[in-house]
Amino acid sequence: MCPTAPGRGGADHFSDAAAVALSSGGTDHVLRNVLSGTTAGVAILDPQLRYLYVNPAFARTIGVPATSLLGRTINEVLPGIESRSDVLEQVLLDGLPREATTTGVTHTDASGAPGQRRWWHGAYHRLEIGGEVFGIAGIVVEVTASQEQQRALEQAQARLTLLDAAATRIGTTLDMDTTSGELAEFLVPLLGDVATVEVFPEETGQVRGVTASGGLRLRRSALASLPELREATRQLGLTGEYVDYPAGSAVPRCLATERPIMRNLQSEEELTQWVASPERLAAYRAVGIHSTLVVPLAARGHTIGTVSLARAGDSPAFTDEDVVNTQDLSGRAAITIDNARRYTRSQGIALELQRALLAEPGSPHPNVELASRYLPSGSSALVGGDWFETVRLPFGRTLLVMGDVMGHGVEAAVDMSNYRSMIRYVSASDLPPHRILRQLDTNISEGETGRPATCLLALVDPARGICSYSSAGHLPPAVLGADGRPQLVEVPPGPPLGTGFGGYDMVTREFGTGEVLILYTDGLVERRDEDIDRSLARLTRLRLPVAGTLDALLDQVLRHLTDRVAEDDVAVLAARVRPPSAAGPGAASRAAPGPPGPGPGGAPGAPGGGS
Repeated sequence: MCPTAPGRGGADHFSDAAAVALSSGGTDHVLRNVLSGTTAGVAILDPQLRYLYVNPAFARTIGVPATSLLGRTINEVLPGIESRSDVLEQVLLDGLPREATTTGVTHTDASGAPGQRRWWHGAYHRLEIGGEVFGIAGIVVEVTASQEQQRALEQAQARLTLLDAAATRIGTTLDMDTTSGELAEFLVPLLGDVATVEVFPEETGQVRGVTASGGLRLRRSALASLPELREATRQLGLTGEYVDYPAGSAVPRCLATERPIMRNLQSEEELTQWVASPERLAAYRAVGIHSTLVVPLAARGHTIGTVSLARAGDSPAFTDEDVVNTQDLSGRAAITIDNARRYTRSQGIALELQRALLAEPGSPHPNVELASRYLPSGSSALVGGDWFETVRLPFGRTLLVMGDVMGHGVEAAVDMSNYRSMIRYVSASDLPPHRILRQLDTNISEGETGRPATCLLALVDPARGICSYSSAGHLPPAVLGADGRPQLVEVPPGPPLGTGFGGYDMVTREFGTGEVLILYTDGLVERRDEDIDRSLARLTRLRLPVAGTLDALLDQVLRHLTDRVAEDDVAVLAARVRPPSAAGPGAASRAAPGPPGPGPGGAPGAPGGGS
């Protein structure tokens, strides 16, 4: 029977008596008379949690003389004891009594034998008189347990420690293979000599990985082994490969029953049934595997794959405790792997959608040469909403568009598509750039789901040698002259599209044959650790090959400005007016006559009206 925990009434009475004793300065004398005969361990600690008094029962309980306790904390006396300092500090803080259970290995047990793990239940009360806190009083009784109970408690404690360690090492990224690799590396050598993580493939088009012969196909997302076994385990296959398991073998049976399967000291017949093929059987023999364990990876009510462990050589066979630990670790890791799997799927959809939309921008007039690039982020951020477009307008003019929808993921890519469609529609009205932005802002802000976006318009008019610009919060364009040095064009930045504020201006600048216009999104230049002016300065310091192809020029831009993993998506567009002889037959006639007057942007170099 476990002793009953100390009652509140007795504890409160003792606390009051102890407080009076402390305040009167007669601590040792009063407490010795009152408490030396009780079988419960009693201790008084000061506000720094140092022992002021312990009765004989308390000293006997932990096997340390009272003289070795006074003036010291329990962690100083017995570092192996699990301290309840967090509980005691809360009692000191708010004055509410608390109870807690403590365990540890003391110097002796009740019979004098050393090194026994024991458990105690204690009640702790704050000591105060007249609002002044003197310390804490604790009454502790030992909780006895059978050897089986002690063993179970020790196993539970070890399991929690294991899971805590796994939480810091597994799931550091949202990449499924990386997460699987972290799980496999954690399991070796902790629970096995070889560990593999295999998941259902998504790209095969099969139902849960079922092969044509009725077997099971999984994709190996991770493989780890002891250093001395790495050469031999290469025969088991590589990460990224597909593994076909015949019906009735261990892995399909594990997934069908959703229960672990353990085989120790396997016979030749058992080993043959366990592995997937004769080649793999030979590999098992080469490694010296004698014990195997397969547990399912399950998350959110469905299985996503398996974790397989093997032991070889002199390693002991698997135990039931190994099975439980592997299940616990796999269960925790499965959630992280499934999160990474879902993220990868969403990222892939967004990326394919964005690439598909950017792969077919509108065709400019033959008098304008174009080149473009799109680079997805190399970080953990989801695909963004970077986009560009070109629209052919009357009189040989071409509208160039560069935009960046705020946010990431599939939703941003869908909104990007909406912006592209809308700008084609609005541009058909042949409005000047600043009025196009005003119309776009009105249309988006009146909707319910459209995300704000920055946008830059550049209306290239080769017949007049000018380009008109208007910006909705976007970074300024750059123009390269004959020296190949980018010069930023100052364009008044209006508010992002979709805010409903309006207020966009237009400026018109000369843009002649041989010059190159570069439009880009912030991922090309911005860095989180520097001011935007410094980022733009890096662009203007470049010297680029203006006379070569625009594709070669963009390759140079990306090589110099994206020399490390991009923190955001990058979209960049380069445009150049072709000489009349290179614009193709009929280009001159298609480019003239132009619109009346100086053009929609006003005279070269003059700002357009606000809108």
